[in-house]
Amino acid sequence: MTNLKNGFLAGFIATAVLSVMMVAKGIMGVMPELDVAAMLSMMMGAPVIVGWLAHFMIGTLAWGGGFAILYEVVPGGSAVVKGIVFGVAAWLAMMIMVMPIAGAGVFGMNFGILAPMMTLVLHIVFGAVLGGVYGARVPAAVAH
Repeated sequence: MTNLKNGFLAGFIATAVLSVMMVAKGIMGVMPELDVAAMLSMMMGAPVIVGWLAHFMIGTLAWGGGFAILYEVVPGGSAVVKGIVFGVAAWLAMMIMVMPIAGAGVFGMNFGILAPMMTLVLHIVFGAVLGGVYGARVPAAVAH
């Protein structure tokens, strides 16, 4: 059964965790040029706050809702594993669609090899949180 409300909640929380990690990465001076909110705002020709809003809407509605809709067909033995698989799929979509549109090249290689590796780790964490929150909110999800 699709549980969009809990998918949206899980997507929002996972996006918030991802965002904190992205900001911390920038504060530490690790690849500050790899700024997804700035890239989204540039693509839209809008201020950075609009990029952040778009980032949260994508994470909450598209990825959170998509996870809820596709939950039963995503491979994995637990909600967390399913979330990680889904997070890696979201990363792959970002690497082959969003990064080239943003001018960063396929897999963000214009930023170097660290870009795809770092974003993969961030999306694995995103997926683990997504699956964990969804599984906690939808107890039947844990049994599958």
